[in-house]
Amino acid sequence: MSILKKLAQFLLDTIQAIVLAFSIFIIFYLFLFQPHQVKGSSMYPSFQDGEFILTNKISYRFEEPQRGDVIVFKAPKSEPCSEIECEYIKRLIALPGERIKISEGKIYINGESLPESEYLAATLKTNTGSFLPEGVEKVIPDGYYLPLGDNRPYSRDGREFGPVPRESIVGKAWLRYWPFNKVGIIDHENYALGVK
Repeated sequence: MSILKKLAQFLLDTIQAIVLAFSIFIIFYLFLFQPHQVKGSSMYPSFQDGEFILTNKISYRFEEPQRGDVIVFKAPKSEPCSEIECEYIKRLIALPGERIKISEGKIYINGESLPESEYLAATLKTNTGSFLPEGVEKVIPDGYYLPLGDNRPYSRDGREFGPVPRESIVGKAWLRYWPFNKVGIIDHENYALGVK
């Protein structure tokens, strides 16, 4: 009889451990951090296809997104993959209320050239798109943010679909955990730019 009691106790302990682990995972996933896989080359060389990151979902509850943050957001409804609720990873370039334009391959925020040498090659030119045609200044509406990919020639981003609403932002890319040789906290650009 004691063997059956021990077996029953073992099974009960195992079930409790599994339920506890699953509960912690659900809380972690829903409220704190979410794993994402980078798909495509739109953020190359900062991020490569197939890399895995953890997205910090809690930081934007206490602070506003900043220019230079690498974010994960829900694709706009106009995007081909929006029906399957896909998510994009891009870099925040313009903030609510700011004026942005592309002129001769460079981005200007409130009339000031945006320094992007930390993640863009010096020779890379930023192409225009249907939202941001050459030389036309646009104002980012309140509650919206403009994300662009680092691999500008191969990124479908805010130049085409425009700014995204704050509520579409899932979170801030926080930790790269695959491949192992690139494991680490993700850097976010701090611009020396006199715009607010």
